[in-house]
Amino acid sequence: MPEPGAAGAAPRRSPQGVPYSELPHVVNADGLHLFCRYWEPAGPPRALVFIAHGAGEHCGPYDEIAQRLKEQSLLVFAHDHVGHGRSEGDRMNIKDFQVYIRDSLQHIDLMKSRHPDLPIFIVGHSMGGAISILTACERPSDFAGVALIAPLIQMNPESATPFKVFMAKLLNYMLPSLTLGTIESKWVSRDQKQVEGYDSDELNYHGRLRVSFGVQLMGATARIDKEIPSISWPFLLLHGDDDKLCDIRGSRTMYENAASSDKKLKVYEGGYHALHHDLPEVAESVLKDVTGWITERLPATPQQQGS
Repeated sequence: MPEPGAAGAAPRRSPQGVPYSELPHVVNADGLHLFCRYWEPAGPPRALVFIAHGAGEHCGPYDEIAQRLKEQSLLVFAHDHVGHGRSEGDRMNIKDFQVYIRDSLQHIDLMKSRHPDLPIFIVGHSMGGAISILTACERPSDFAGVALIAPLIQMNPESATPFKVFMAKLLNYMLPSLTLGTIESKWVSRDQKQVEGYDSDELNYHGRLRVSFGVQLMGATARIDKEIPSISWPFLLLHGDDDKLCDIRGSRTMYENAASSDKKLKVYEGGYHALHHDLPEVAESVLKDVTGWITERLPATPQQQGS
């Protein structure tokens, strides 16, 4: 795992005041420390899995998914995106969406250098889904598969009309720090306990979104739209049909138009945005779907080959 800090260096501190010498981290190309987490299996890992979290949150809420994957002898790793959770950077503000992709590839390359013979999978949720798609598109031959939970693939056509898109770009030019609405937590899950947990999590961003951030999200979805016809890597799409935060039409478009021969779309009737934290039976199904889909694509072990 990455070294916790440079020897002899004065301890840097995370936004929460914890010395970085006590946190595993990587340093991105801008010199910002990214808080990382690792879930290591007891025995030799069979594959690497990178988890990309959604906008305004952090990698902590993905512990259940990571633990399930770890139980299948997978080495799981994640980081809080720059400006999120325990990572450094301006909160929920990014100069270019490509920074998220660049940082993800840096972390993946680090793990790949230590485990060069293992297949690599990505699990992405919400904005993390957009990051996952664009990351895999940059190096399509590097990844054995991508599992996407309610991914951000296209903006809602009702809220992103041509006029509103034009006004957003104009405001981004004139007043990039202007704030708009917030992420409405009531649409995260149908389980009220999960909503309360989201609201009380101090590592989540509960402020208002900037125009500049919205424009970056629009740019990311425009890039994905162009990439979809050339996507050939295996992917799994899980989406709730009552998701108010990421439009399910994006997942349907990707499923219908991607060139991949190994693709699957599963729609959860009535499901909200964070399917892995939705009603208990839905969350359990999602855990099984993601874990099963990845393990089905792993190379056979020597024991399996001999049976």
